[in-house]
Amino acid sequence: MNNFVVTFQDLSQKSYSSKSSFLDIISDKYKDISDVIAIKVNDSIKDLNSNIFEDAKIELIRIQSHDSHEILLHSTAHLMAQAVKFLFPESKMTIGPPIENGFFYDFDVENPFTENDLENIQKKMIELSNQNYPIKRNVITRNDALKIFKNNNESYKIEILNELPKDQEITTYTQGDFVDLCRGPHLKSTGMIKNFKLLSTSGAYWRGDEKNKMLHRIYGTSFFNKKELKSYLQFIDEAKKRDHRKLGKNLSFFMFDSMSPGSPFFLPSGTIIYRELEKFIRDIYNENNFKEVITPQVFDIELWKKSGHWDLFQEFLYHVKVGEKEYSLKPMNCPGHTIIFSSELRSYRDLPYRIADFGRLHRFEKAGVISGLTRVRSFAQDDAHIFCTSDQIYEEMKVNIGMIKHVFDVFGFDHLKVELSLKPDKALGDPELWDKSEAILRDILTDQKIEFTEEEGEGAFYGPKIDFRVKDALGRYHQLSTIQLDFNLPERFDLKYVAENGEYERPIMIHRAILGSLERFIGVYIEHTGGDLPLWLAPVQAIILPISDKYNDYAYHILKILNKNNLRVKIDNRSEKIGAKIRDAELSKINYMLIVGEKEFEKQEISIRQRFRGNIGEMKLDSLLSKLLDEVNNKRRIEKSQR
Repeated sequence: MNNFVVTFQDLSQKSYSSKSSFLDIISDKYKDISDVIAIKVNDSIKDLNSNIFEDAKIELIRIQSHDSHEILLHSTAHLMAQAVKFLFPESKMTIGPPIENGFFYDFDVENPFTENDLENIQKKMIELSNQNYPIKRNVITRNDALKIFKNNNESYKIEILNELPKDQEITTYTQGDFVDLCRGPHLKSTGMIKNFKLLSTSGAYWRGDEKNKMLHRIYGTSFFNKKELKSYLQFIDEAKKRDHRKLGKNLSFFMFDSMSPGSPFFLPSGTIIYRELEKFIRDIYNENNFKEVITPQVFDIELWKKSGHWDLFQEFLYHVKVGEKEYSLKPMNCPGHTIIFSSELRSYRDLPYRIADFGRLHRFEKAGVISGLTRVRSFAQDDAHIFCTSDQIYEEMKVNIGMIKHVFDVFGFDHLKVELSLKPDKALGDPELWDKSEAILRDILTDQKIEFTEEEGEGAFYGPKIDFRVKDALGRYHQLSTIQLDFNLPERFDLKYVAENGEYERPIMIHRAILGSLERFIGVYIEHTGGDLPLWLAPVQAIILPISDKYNDYAYHILKILNKNNLRVKIDNRSEKIGAKIRDAELSKINYMLIVGEKEFEKQEISIRQRFRGNIGEMKLDSLLSKLLDEVNNKRRIEKSQR
């Protein structure tokens, strides 16, 4: 029998035998453990009933701890599965993980779950919670586990079991007569699960692969108190109102069609938004000496083999065979940009060499993960690559970080999280180059006094990166911008420049995107603003509302002047009451309503109504023009629209 040393949070230490569970250990140390639900052991969360097997630094996870919510969510997923198995005995369980502020469980059932089914499942969950079944962790042999799930006709659990490493510990969790294959940890009893809500259902392919069977997923959420649950449900209601898929359809920004799944069709209004974003980024490029290029859509697969994408990214490539040749649609611009760089002999005087590309990209995302504009198969990025010397890395990083901060300020993203994403499991190149690249980025962030966290395994396969995540109006974080340092692609493509000493040297390659995918950015920004776009980005910037047909000529005179000055204005000349016209303009989220009637015509003025502010008075046409142009040119936002 082995003894292991436990280091407690107060840094005291004590030795315990390998027969000791963590519940035994903390019971020996602490007087009150009634609200302890799990334990963190050497930064890994464990069940209280698991045994110590090595020297351990431990931390108690109480109900109020940061890590407790994920455990509650996971246990609620099991409670839901228990209810489903009671109500639908023929159903088969697959997986039921916690996700951010929620959980889901996928079931193989004959018919999709209905709203009525969800109500009945929730009622059954309440019954099971009230029965307060102990939740028990069981370590069993693989053969015993296979027998249990074979007897229960749980074929998916058997499939999972057969794929586990032979030396892996097998654990099940039971509550009443319900049993599930699971690593845990879980709460002590079902009675601790009180404040939960089943939210929705959807289809989901087994393992996310459309070649597999379509399963039926139930989503839910759970909290330790009613107040948190109520607050989160209100958040969900607001998120539904802001859903970019709903707003994009209602405002005629974009659409989708089964003839090209996962690839958006931008309608005239949405295309205006798209082009304005491109123009905004192009203006920033001009200020920072980036040159725009256009590269082909289709490349010989030999390019992707040379770049490493064929080995590590092949599943996302669209392939086409023409004669004896095989080609792929490009999923990213960087290999094409190396071709441009190597197309002529470069000197150190040409560096830094900055090129940008809005080229369309294609990635075959699985059907189960495509979602609105935020996960698509066809998209464009504000993509740029900088080829520079090692001495220029710091300044180039500084310039690009400044560009990113400026863009976020314009869009009202005031809260950022910066992450240094480190080497992934699948990575190209010499480990020493990775260490060097990571150290350079770490030093740059430190020198720039930028707070950041390090994320293991989240780098690109060719190099580490700095990722910028923005907080939206609902408190959610979205990764948009990225800057990546790459020593590998220049090596793989044998890129060279003539140094000052006349010798050939290898350039360093920096990959950079600010908005990232324009499609994804539009989806995120629509939800951030609730569709209330700033004037410079709005497809319709103002609408003229004549009170009656008698004032149409005056309205068209105003329209002509505003349109001549490149403002996007239209007229609502329907024979409707002015109140109805205003209401429709508000529903269309138009920033300015320009009302003209007898009083305005006689004084040659315009009554102005602004979204969120109501009536703001009368103005002469030239004053209105100056006001609108100033707001557009300076990209001002109405703060209330950034709720």
